[in-house]
Amino acid sequence: MNVKKILLGSILLCVSGMMACTGQKQSSAKAADTIALAPCPAFQSDSAMQYVEDQCAFGPRLPESEASALCGDYIIEKFEKFGTQVREQTADVTIYDGSKVSARNIIASINPENPDRILLCAHWDCRPWADHDPNPDNHHTPVMGANDGASGVAVMLEIARVLQQQPVKLGIDFVCFDVEDMGTPEWAEEDYDSSRETWCLGSKVWAEEARNNQYSARYGILMDMVGGRGCTFSKELISQEYAGPIVDLIWKLAGQLGYRHYFPMRDGGYLMDDHVNVNLVAGIPCLDIVPHFTEGPSSFGPTWHTVQDTPENIDPNVLNAVGQTLVQLIYNENAQ
Repeated sequence: MNVKKILLGSILLCVSGMMACTGQKQSSAKAADTIALAPCPAFQSDSAMQYVEDQCAFGPRLPESEASALCGDYIIEKFEKFGTQVREQTADVTIYDGSKVSARNIIASINPENPDRILLCAHWDCRPWADHDPNPDNHHTPVMGANDGASGVAVMLEIARVLQQQPVKLGIDFVCFDVEDMGTPEWAEEDYDSSRETWCLGSKVWAEEARNNQYSARYGILMDMVGGRGCTFSKELISQEYAGPIVDLIWKLAGQLGYRHYFPMRDGGYLMDDHVNVNLVAGIPCLDIVPHFTEGPSSFGPTWHTVQDTPENIDPNVLNAVGQTLVQLIYNENAQ
């Protein structure tokens, strides 16, 4: 069965074989029981919720579609309004059936001249097929992607907005990856080349350019599906292998801020997601904030890759828990 995120034995080998010192500046925060909290502005979950709804109003953001073109322009307009410098990165990528589509990554930067940087990222495209829907009649229907795509972008947009209220000297890069979700559909019957990478194609394009341009950052934080009702976030294991100190810091911060319910102190699994390319290709330690449901049809929640991934199934409280934790993290890091 082909799924978006899968527990991969090969990744275990990759992690153990390729994990090495990256030369990046790590967070200097100590493992204290109580973390000193720098003054920071409040993340507004109603604003983030509006950004989710705005993206979904365009329809499913399938690569090369009109909805994708319009939503991409919207994302750029918002980031520019919030004072970031924006550029686009385009490339043709090969999907599961051998055909090519154009990927459009969107990169927005704060203080681009500062080499001391933090990377925040999420994918903004939608799954073309609701191939995990309980109704087989929906398996070829595009997914709206309110959680699986729009939620991570919405959190980044709101973080960019609140950073205007209290400017930081730290460099921040927000990257919206395209063509994350066009991996081999579960209903595919053809004998496609199983060695071809079919997931997370936009992030690989970005990571290759970052490596070639010697881009560096203290660390990266990937947000994937960070708004679903009932979701909690376990410590994903590749994240712990590559970015263990920042994983621990974020989970401690979340607990101290009152969000322990959303960030329980438990391990998740090894997942294939955009953070793998950031770690393995770009060489930047990167963690994945991604849901882990312990019950139900999928560990990613009941709406994952279904037609029910719509705004009414987004919980503003979840968006707030993720967003405020990361805002606090940024201002703590900026104070160092």
